[in-house]
Amino acid sequence: MFESLGNFLGGSIVLQLEPTQKLFSRKLYNPYTVFYHTFFDLKLVYEVGPESFLPPPTVKSALLNIKRKHLFFDFKFKAKYLAFISCLLEKPDLSVKTALKSIFRKSQVRSISEKFGLNLNAQIVCLSPSQWLNCFLEMLEVVPEKFHPS
Repeated sequence: MFESLGNFLGGSIVLQLEPTQKLFSRKLYNPYTVFYHTFFDLKLVYEVGPESFLPPPTVKSALLNIKRKHLFFDFKFKAKYLAFISCLLEKPDLSVKTALKSIFRKSQVRSISEKFGLNLNAQIVCLSPSQWLNCFLEMLEVVPEKFHPS
């Protein structure tokens, strides 16, 4: 989905249940999970039991529905956005404030917090996909390109 982000509008896929459930965790540790939640509405349609397959697997499965959100985003920035998320999630136990200060100045972090309603004391893994995107777009505006994560 990453490579053809601009062309993929949606679909459904059968996956193992446990990894599917991780997609819906309150804390998002995987940069790709944040990335996909930014651009797609993910919905766990239903669980599929092993008896639905021949031969039956040893694990439960899930039907996942994926639908692209209608966002104004230039997909040429997708790799840069993923690098931004990956950089900030390198140390997932850091607070939002501390993690953002690795890219933004202290005054910019304060401004971003007020502008987008960020809890600076929460862990960075607690940001919502829309907050991630807003922080990224703010970085593109206020941080010189030589300081962008790569």
